[in-house]
Amino acid sequence: MTKPVTVAITGAAGQICYSLLFRLASGETFGDRPVHLRLLDLPIAAVQQACEGVAMELRDCGYATLASVTVHSDPFEAFDGINWALLVGAKPRGAGMLRKDLILENGPIFTAQGQAIARGAADVRVLVVGNPCNTNALIAASNCTGVPNERFTAMTRLDQNRAVAQLAMKAGVPNADVTGVTIWGNHSATQYPDFENARIGGKPVTEVITDLDWLQNAFISTVQQRGKAIIDARGKSSAASAANAAIDHVKSFEAATAPGQWFSAAVVSDGSYGVPAGLICSFPVSSDGKGGFSIVQGLEMSDWAKAKLAATVAELQEEREVVGHLLG
Repeated sequence: MTKPVTVAITGAAGQICYSLLFRLASGETFGDRPVHLRLLDLPIAAVQQACEGVAMELRDCGYATLASVTVHSDPFEAFDGINWALLVGAKPRGAGMLRKDLILENGPIFTAQGQAIARGAADVRVLVVGNPCNTNALIAASNCTGVPNERFTAMTRLDQNRAVAQLAMKAGVPNADVTGVTIWGNHSATQYPDFENARIGGKPVTEVITDLDWLQNAFISTVQQRGKAIIDARGKSSAASAANAAIDHVKSFEAATAPGQWFSAAVVSDGSYGVPAGLICSFPVSSDGKGGFSIVQGLEMSDWAKAKLAATVAELQEEREVVGHLLG
């Protein structure tokens, strides 16, 4: 019998989850494995009612792979025995709020969730989507006694997908022709989308796109600022593309990565590429398809690229200092 998978999702009444939950239940993410969904959100009557409505819709889809869906307001209950936790819910950044303020506002949320995730199954894995996701993941991991830090990841797959699309459009090729794109560092405006190690149709990006000024400036700033641009354009955040990236992230960790390929994810640093050990930083990652992963080694970086990496790592270190009192 195919082993079932139990997934808890926070912020379940929100827009990202409305685009995410059905793809988790449908069989797209976990194949033919029976899926048990735990929808977790705030203990507010209207929010819980909205979650119940989403649960009703999930049941109404009649997915053969959806084994159960339940609604929760208590993280200790929702995370009990889970295999995956997708931490989507977080307080959004308000007008005039500094990034430091947002980190401090969200810190207690992820402290409590980290403590609750310790009730997960022995193979529990965690994806943090709620921003600032790298540091939120660090807080949760630091407060999750008994669960290795390596089980906690933060999402930079949306940034990778955005970078792929920008390179493909510039080159006039399908997205599938673009490979080897890496996002380094923080999911923030300091992130470094690496084109130096990427390929278009098997050729180095710089052989296909010869405008180095565009690559070093417009390309990078477009990826870094894409979220803001979408809010400016539609008046709402990029919910559907974020949900899609979360699905991509989980699928990439569930499957074995093809030889010579990798994907971007923020994982705990082991000191690779000079990133201080313990920081949750985005790297090129490969999965063994059995619950393990490794940071891909040996990618060459120019001095210019190393400076970009150093800047985003410095921001991660600053954020860690801000939440030092929350780290277990």
